[in-house]
Amino acid sequence: MRQTRRNELTCDSAMNILFITADQWRGDCLSSAGHPCLRTPSLDALANAGVLFTSHYCQATPCGPSRASMHTGLYLMNHRSVTNGTPLDARHRNWAQVMRDAGWKPVLFGYTDTSVDPRDYPPGHPALTTYEGILPGLESRLHVNLGDAAAWTASLADLGYDIPVPSDRIYRVKSEGQEWEDGGTAPLPLAVRAEHHDTHFVTDAAIDYVSTVARDRPWCVHLSLLRPHPPWIAPAPYNAMYSPHALPSFVRAPSRQIEGSNHPWLAAALEVGDMRTPDSEATLRRLQASYYGLISEVDDNLGRLFDALKHTDQWHDTLIIFTSDHGEQMGDHWLFGKAGFFDQSFHVPLIVRDPRAPARHGARVTRFTEHVDLMPTLLDYAALETPTGCNGRSLRPLLESPAVPPDWRAHVNWEYDFRDADALAQRLDLAPDVCVLNVIRDERFKYVHFAGLPPLLFDLINDPGELHNVAGNSAYARVTLAYAQRLLNWRLRHTDRSMTDLRLTRSGVHRASAAGERA
Repeated sequence: MRQTRRNELTCDSAMNILFITADQWRGDCLSSAGHPCLRTPSLDALANAGVLFTSHYCQATPCGPSRASMHTGLYLMNHRSVTNGTPLDARHRNWAQVMRDAGWKPVLFGYTDTSVDPRDYPPGHPALTTYEGILPGLESRLHVNLGDAAAWTASLADLGYDIPVPSDRIYRVKSEGQEWEDGGTAPLPLAVRAEHHDTHFVTDAAIDYVSTVARDRPWCVHLSLLRPHPPWIAPAPYNAMYSPHALPSFVRAPSRQIEGSNHPWLAAALEVGDMRTPDSEATLRRLQASYYGLISEVDDNLGRLFDALKHTDQWHDTLIIFTSDHGEQMGDHWLFGKAGFFDQSFHVPLIVRDPRAPARHGARVTRFTEHVDLMPTLLDYAALETPTGCNGRSLRPLLESPAVPPDWRAHVNWEYDFRDADALAQRLDLAPDVCVLNVIRDERFKYVHFAGLPPLLFDLINDPGELHNVAGNSAYARVTLAYAQRLLNWRLRHTDRSMTDLRLTRSGVHRASAAGERA
């Protein structure tokens, strides 16, 4: 056991931990990842001072299910918080609980979108009225989210802003003027100034904490920023940072009809109002430009946070992890949002800086990594044991050496439960428990298995844009079968194993030793 009590920790034996998440940030949306127009200098600098993971994937969408996997290290099939609002069973331990039990005091700035277990609360408790609860184990120092913007809007009221009713409409109030597609020079900015925006407000609170309150180290901070989650309305000057005329083209078939012909799920999704892109190409380009602007705004604010660590002499003893809960289609495949099976919704950025591994700074890891790996990584750096049931594994070996463990995973997996999308279930005539898909993806193929619909197979070498389903092509019949079997093997291997290593014997409880490949 490597369990270590907080009172035994010193600045020499444990680092500070800064765990940062953005919301709805695509994996290709970093200039260090080769994006053709985005500018993210702060995160590029972090990648140069750490390790950039170029093939990192989340395990589910939307926010609640994805974060449940990220915080518990469990695949969706095990934690079963399948949609926003589905309770996260209290029996599942998360990284914050493990750290708090060991004497750490992890704190939160932002939100975690945790749907609490209703069995732990009396009827009528406020926690049962929202999916935007707080992850057990975290002390919330500032809660700000679309559904709970009270702290932020109160600060805006003190600054003289008129607060609409309901207050969350403030996210949609634009400055007066002409919108870009109507002849304006740029997308209209948010009426709130950048230095008063929620990104700045939450980052300021985190900066104050790490600069003053948290000087009794080591500390652990989870900073969870809302942006670039919609509404896609950026404050000035970020609204005008990217011209809608000069943005990357979309990855999509020539028409929605051709795109939808690939699969019944896709055809149905392209008919759902909040999933399909607007008919106006100009409106789509304006939203794309605003999305990029919000990304650059987050990047600038993270730069302020990193500068604070340097100015307070904490940069060299702080582990920093940056990622996002999930991605965003942003017009690719004629879709908006985070849904389905395409990489745009599940491929997310990951940058980790271990200040004590300078030989790896500036390195890029191209091997597949997953959100379930983040809990084991956090606990590893806190010198704590990972619970047996966790599906991931620590990234520390990849952060300390270019040598990849021989049993590292050769593919990634994710799941999407669309029972909450009523329009989809009705259009497809599927019962709730059949509204689910599983994906297995490696460098060569992506196979998508639906519970109640035909499968998909994409040949990623010949079709990197995932535009042609070849599952029904006889030339790929053996490949389709092989990947279906690999997916089944993955599920059998990773089904809930919380106590499978324990044995009750005449001498009491014994733990079996783990062996073999875990990925």
